[in-house]
Amino acid sequence: MTEIDRYLAWLADRGHAFDGYAALHRWSVTDLDGFWSSIKDFFGVRFHSPATAVVPDPRMPGTEWFPGATLNYAEHALGGPADEVAVIAYSQTRERAELTWGELRDQVARARAGLRRLGVRRGDRVVAYLPNIPETVVAYLAVASLGAIWASCAPEFGARSVVDRFGQIEPRVLLTVSGYRYGAKDVDRRAEVAAIRAGLPTVEHVVHVPYGEHDLPGTTAWRELLAEGAPGFEPVGFAHPLCVLFSSGTTGKPKAIVHGHGGLLLEHLKNHGLSWDLRPGDRMLWFSTTAWMMWNALVSGLLTGASIVLVDGNPLHPDLAWQWRLAAETRATLMGASPGFLMACRKAGLDPAASFDLSALRQLGAAGSPLPAEGYHWVRDVFGPDVLLNVGSGGTDVCSGIVQGGPLQPVVAGEISGPCLGVDAKAFDEAGNPVVGELGELVITAPMPSMPVGFWGDDTGERYRETYFDTYPGVWRHGDWIRFSPEGSCVIAGRSDATLNRGGVRLGTAEFYAVVEELPEVEDSLVVHLEDPAGGNGDLRLFVVLRDGALDAALRTKIATALKSALSPRHVPDTITAVPAIPRNRTGKKLELPVKKLLLGARREDVVGADVLADPTALDHFGARA
Repeated sequence: MTEIDRYLAWLADRGHAFDGYAALHRWSVTDLDGFWSSIKDFFGVRFHSPATAVVPDPRMPGTEWFPGATLNYAEHALGGPADEVAVIAYSQTRERAELTWGELRDQVARARAGLRRLGVRRGDRVVAYLPNIPETVVAYLAVASLGAIWASCAPEFGARSVVDRFGQIEPRVLLTVSGYRYGAKDVDRRAEVAAIRAGLPTVEHVVHVPYGEHDLPGTTAWRELLAEGAPGFEPVGFAHPLCVLFSSGTTGKPKAIVHGHGGLLLEHLKNHGLSWDLRPGDRMLWFSTTAWMMWNALVSGLLTGASIVLVDGNPLHPDLAWQWRLAAETRATLMGASPGFLMACRKAGLDPAASFDLSALRQLGAAGSPLPAEGYHWVRDVFGPDVLLNVGSGGTDVCSGIVQGGPLQPVVAGEISGPCLGVDAKAFDEAGNPVVGELGELVITAPMPSMPVGFWGDDTGERYRETYFDTYPGVWRHGDWIRFSPEGSCVIAGRSDATLNRGGVRLGTAEFYAVVEELPEVEDSLVVHLEDPAGGNGDLRLFVVLRDGALDAALRTKIATALKSALSPRHVPDTITAVPAIPRNRTGKKLELPVKKLLLGARREDVVGADVLADPTALDHFGARA
């Protein structure tokens, strides 16, 4: 029995019977009190002091959840049996490591006591320049247990990007490594750490986590921090800040998005249990760096009693099969992967199910960018009906999914199964009317507990309102372009600020890429539309990375013909240019808007920081508009 089946039976025993996912979803977004209180009770959320209500006033922004309640996220993440494995860690810097639940609790208690000795108290900020290793999980939960506030950046980020993020929240303690190994390459970060320390004048203590070959003089050693233990959990309000996540910084200075203890706790229990079907004894493997919201979601696997698999290093080293080998070795029941990784495995002719013992695998998750229909077919052909492909889309803003699949929903090739429980997601036209069967703005019309507490430093809430609520008052605009089918499935068609619009015809960039990148000659692509101020069709530019050979007249004609027949004549590009690489951020999303700004004459330093890019050289081939 899946967790969502168990939940439905639990609801039926309490007088709430539903005949399927659609009926359950309708209830979840119309009876907010009933649904979210059921999530609290079903998953056994512990309030130290009771709430006076669930959601007294559901108007957005400014919705208050569970007023009066106190709780602690970390308390719910540390409840597994003492002698069972909670954390398994793989690294290209050091040997495989494990922590049992008992060891994890002990180390969190010791880190908690060590942070208190450094003066950390409720509301203080602790930041981490750390990779995805057990010490990072320990530190995160220790910070949460104190009611202090966490933020992290991956150590591949340069000093300027880190200071741009951490400097906003004025941290008191910095945890860091001095270097790491990425594939076969040793990376020394001592100079970056020095620059970060110099750029964060509020930091009073630096804790060095030993990783790699180098020492960091003048710091507190990790072993010293963990010298003594003092378990405990500070009860905090439902909306008390747990962590600060940062937007990618591809459209301006990274936003410091504040998430609360209660919001992430309830949202991740719901998501991980009812959509990802995680339960005690399961294993969750999902490659992520500590700069992506998926890292927070990975740690939240502990909330369900599942153990988590941490992976640090080059995800493609020594080859594409590495992550599949780890899934087999750890007996992963849920494995997450980027669509790009799945498509690369397909193109390489890999058959992981035949090559490795993946019999424990029940779900394969995919997020970060759209997965073409061919990727769905590959997963079906390789894994068969016993592995559910769960494709989703959400974001840092809610630190969870907005639309995705689950055990009760059908899988539709090339599409996402539908809105998540508790998420009233719709497509709106420009006038704010719901639309079905056509592209519109992705909106959420009812509040979610994991919507941000706010932006750090935005004391009046003005920037928060401008970001999400200015277009449709009282309705969250997420910034993605989406199309829902009459059956409820959907397609994310790219960022709405990158949507193509020629002659009044709108097209999401994801649909454009689905056509171009299925051509055998094309490895990757990016399209931008430079509007005509006089109202004409403008200039549609396509950039392609070729597998082999040159971009000749025949290939240009082939690309144009494919786009014309699959989409429309208006979407045949004016120019097609071959480039060595397509710029993507570190989570794999293509950077259409920064490229567009460069083509319109913006300076590169004003468009995007180099550390945002997965390949720092990828923007070198995009210049000003001719």
